[in-house]
Amino acid sequence: MGKLNAFEKEAQKLFRQECEFRFGVDNLERLPPMSMPEFGFIGRSNVGKSSLINALLNRGIARTSNTPGRTQQLNFFELANACYIVDMPGYGYAKVSKTKVAAWNDLMKDYLLGRSVLKHVFLLLDSRHDIKPSDDEMMTMLDDSAVPYQVVLTKVDKLKPTELKQRIEDIQKVIQRHVAAYPEMIVTSSVDKEGLVDLQCRIYSLIAEERNG
Repeated sequence: MGKLNAFEKEAQKLFRQECEFRFGVDNLERLPPMSMPEFGFIGRSNVGKSSLINALLNRGIARTSNTPGRTQQLNFFELANACYIVDMPGYGYAKVSKTKVAAWNDLMKDYLLGRSVLKHVFLLLDSRHDIKPSDDEMMTMLDDSAVPYQVVLTKVDKLKPTELKQRIEDIQKVIQRHVAAYPEMIVTSSVDKEGLVDLQCRIYSLIAEERNG
């Protein structure tokens, strides 16, 4: 990582401030008041979502597990009284009951459609794999909800540079077909911290936009 510019330093400073778990929501009636911007993180089970959130926030606040499907609710983490980071339920895990999957899907759809303070969703994709049908379905759900979202590639430390380049090109073609998708993806690794500053800066800039109205 090279020397950080002033904006990047300010973004990093925000993510070093106090962050606490506030709410675990399994139905819409328990959602917190819409008092500050919210940024959702969603992805297939076992995509490395909790690890990335922990790396982003510089603390082990999101529970990680080797068992896919452990996040079964919307988990709200309050960052420095500036925003909520929302850890959303993972999708695409076949061993979860159809009833539970339907409940998760309904919760996510209702949250995406009815939350005006939800400013951006980060859709996590495992860089080791092609986009799966469930990923494409989630992108369509986000399109239909008119929620701006951005693809974040995880676990890029597992790929050779040539493999990563090809994966980015392939996913970029898919992104172009989705109307609500931000055109640029963020490439990350929770292990070697690659892309974390980019992700922090993206959130920081969106908070600043909201404040400046």
